[in-house]
Amino acid sequence: MLLSQEYVAQWSGTSKMAFRFLFCYFAAYILLLFCGALFESPVIWIGQNVLGIDYSFEANGYGSGDNTFAYVLLFINLSIAILATFFWFILNQKAKAYNKILYWFLIVLRVSLICTMFLYGFVKVFQIQFPSPSLIRLMEPLGNFSPMGLAWTYMGYSKGFGMFAGFMEILGGLLLIPKRTQTLGALVIIGVMLQVAVMNFMFDIPVKLLSVHLILMAGVIFITDSKRFLQVFIKNEATAAYSYYTPVTDTSYSNTIFWVKTIGLILLIGMGILFGSMTEKSRSDVSDRPFLYGIWEAKLVVQNKDTLPPLITDSKRWRYLIIDQKNSAIVKHMDNSKSYFKFKTDTVSQSISMYSLKKDTVSNNLNYSYPSYSVLEIEGVLENDSVAIFLQRKNLDNFLLKSRGFHWINERPLNK
Repeated sequence: MLLSQEYVAQWSGTSKMAFRFLFCYFAAYILLLFCGALFESPVIWIGQNVLGIDYSFEANGYGSGDNTFAYVLLFINLSIAILATFFWFILNQKAKAYNKILYWFLIVLRVSLICTMFLYGFVKVFQIQFPSPSLIRLMEPLGNFSPMGLAWTYMGYSKGFGMFAGFMEILGGLLLIPKRTQTLGALVIIGVMLQVAVMNFMFDIPVKLLSVHLILMAGVIFITDSKRFLQVFIKNEATAAYSYYTPVTDTSYSNTIFWVKTIGLILLIGMGILFGSMTEKSRSDVSDRPFLYGIWEAKLVVQNKDTLPPLITDSKRWRYLIIDQKNSAIVKHMDNSKSYFKFKTDTVSQSISMYSLKKDTVSNNLNYSYPSYSVLEIEGVLENDSVAIFLQRKNLDNFLLKSRGFHWINERPLNK
């Protein structure tokens, strides 16, 4: 075995060198993952003067973990690991083994993976990461989807599938907690995160670096105990009981670790459920929907006393008013361009405060009439133009994605 969680008095030269590099690499990776942005200026300098990057970039990836800054950090990470491994080798050649450092190193990897798996698991279980397709998404032609947007819509369509993916990530984290099941937990995480990584690569989702590193971290844990896996599943041989090395043999230490794990698990699960349920309730799809929720098709639009014809080249005339989330609305114009508005209704005075996100706040600039569930009339002043708009609610069941549902029996596949 290259590395083992059993106590080995004398490590081979290959094992010592491999451990030095793995320790330096992942120690630097975890540190830079959280603190890299604090060194934005020197990182940018290295990117421009060492790697020859001739365009501007910054630490903020706006949700992207694969921006230029992240790749420069990866280069720095690898450089630090190589240099640190070299100096460690020069200064500590007489060391016979690193059993104690390996023990604590694996604990850090396990804790990092457990927290990450719980985070990603709970945001899937509660449909936070992949929300149900919004109303504006239903109106978007498939050809306009980005690869990432297509993947997000695919995952968000089925809450059950997202929950399954989340439960598998949580299961991997749970199995990492007891030492006896950590190898199985690492194997589960490798399988789950391999699917995630492939999806990130194939759908251009900018979390490739993180997903690959999570696989590698789980792989390090797995290879330290892979002897039993190879003997049982590959060679079909019996395997002896495994004697895990621990640097502390005091009984009170074991009891303390047990309670730390128990309390930590309760806190992680409790915070995950609380955060997930509160965030999910804030989404319109699972909470009280906003007044006038739906997709409203503009049948007649009068602007400044002129009736606007429904020309598909018109970038001003409304085609749809989409009210999906509270206090906001989207107008889709005839040329498929979109405008985003703050949209607040006052049901007592039957008025609407509607204004562009880029404009100053206005109050009750529109009046509305709501004679029936499927009819809406709006009139007033919108962005210095007098408007009178007659709208009709679209039946959401006309969208096959909304109405198809699940079927135990399918005489023929419905693949449209």
